[in-house]
Amino acid sequence: MSISAVEIELPKAEDVRVTEDTLSVDLSDGRTISVPLVWFPRLLHAKPKERKNWRLIGSTLQTCSRDGATKIYNIPSRTNFSPTS
Repeated sequence: MSISAVEIELPKAEDVRVTEDTLSVDLSDGRTISVPLVWFPRLLHAKPKERKNWRLIGSTLQTCSRDGATKIYNIPSRTNFSPTS
């Protein structure tokens, strides 16, 4: 019996949108994943201007609040988002 390796390329995050109640991530394979903002308390309680102050670094979302505090969120490349604190 032979086994062949299969390489799977995980999609990468290409864009992020934060609304009053949702964090949405556009992936390179065309999917958009949206999750409740309550999973991300710091973003939930941020002002709208602060919610726009983010950048993608690889597969992570880095946000910066008005007091200069930085928070990094890993963005799963699969559809199994789970709440973080």
